[in-house]
Amino acid sequence: MFIQTEQTPNPQTLKFLPGKVVMDEGTAFFQKSEDAHNSPFAKRLFDVDGVEGVFFGSDFITITKNSSTDWQVMKPLVLGSIMDHYNSNEETIITNKKEENISLRTSEDDTETVKQIKELLDTRVRPAVAMDGGDIIYDSFKDGIVYLHMQGACSGCPSSTATLKMGIENMLKHYVPEVQEVRPVDA
Repeated sequence: MFIQTEQTPNPQTLKFLPGKVVMDEGTAFFQKSEDAHNSPFAKRLFDVDGVEGVFFGSDFITITKNSSTDWQVMKPLVLGSIMDHYNSNEETIITNKKEENISLRTSEDDTETVKQIKELLDTRVRPAVAMDGGDIIYDSFKDGIVYLHMQGACSGCPSSTATLKMGIENMLKHYVPEVQEVRPVDA
């Protein structure tokens, strides 16, 4: 198994591409090992000393490390854990019902403005952010402010504020006049 790695804008985060499906649908973000109770894969990755966050995309895994650990020490251990997972034939996430990120799905309760915001986030923002090893999840729209969760490489990234303000906020304001500001929401 050949696993590629890519740098992300966040120096504490590295993107791993195993060349296999990681998540059939949606994404999953674990910020501590206790959150990984339903994911044998995430538990295995949190067993590597220094791992502070695990994000699963469709075909990639993003690992966030603590600042005191060096990637040269951690990278071989993470690669080994990824290979062990795929050799084990365990599921990435074990659930009775497929849990997936449905935050961008429109619902009957969504206003036209919210539907437009979700569509722009899904078609224009998420693909670009996924290339950097992260995801952006819609939380809410209140009083002209769009609230978003930053996940994976985006969570804690030094450039995430610029991404939100200069990129996402400007784009949403351009297409959706009701949007006045975009703010991050802590998970």
